Amino acid sequence: MYEPNVVGDWQEYDEHAGLRVRVHRLEAAEPPRGRDDAAEGLAYFSVRVTVENRGSRHFEIHLEDGQIDVRIGPDGEGAFIDWRNSQFIEGFDVYPLRRATAVLYAAGPEASLAQVDVQIQLRVDEEWADRRMWSGGIGLHDGAVGAPTGAVPDGLACQVSNFLRDQAEEGTA
Repeated sequence: MYEPNVVGDWQEYDEHAGLRVRVHRLEAAEPPRGRDDAAEGLAYFSVRVTVENRGSRHFEIHLEDGQIDVRIGPDGEGAFIDWRNSQFIEGFDVYPLRRATAVLYAAGPEASLAQVDVQIQLRVDEEWADRRMWSGGIGLHDGAVGAPTGAVPDGLACQVSNFLRDQAEEGTA
């Protein structure tokens, strides 16, 4: 069974040697240019998507609206995406040993933010890469191994953290 990445994990693309991506810095944050009227009564948060090139040639990267999907809560409802405040990667050449980061601002009911799933699909050199998903929640720190603060005890992020901890313990036994 496919297991999602935990927020903060790097994921490499086999079809593009040296290219890797991660979703990180999932945190409560107000947008820089003010709240959208459509998000009235919702709690804002931000998430970063970083693409890194550890290979020997450059890649043209696209990560725009429609290539990022954010779902919140136990039912996986769509979060409100504030496109006006978000920053995307539009046709940027990522050279070796360089990075490019997109910053996405979204909002949802505060009670649903303990479980956040972010799915992205990069376009690399005009070809679509495989979809990747990361799970986390507001209060889950990058690289956290234990139960996330404020997360639903049996939520997906907690299950992913427990799975990864169990795998690490099996590897050292």
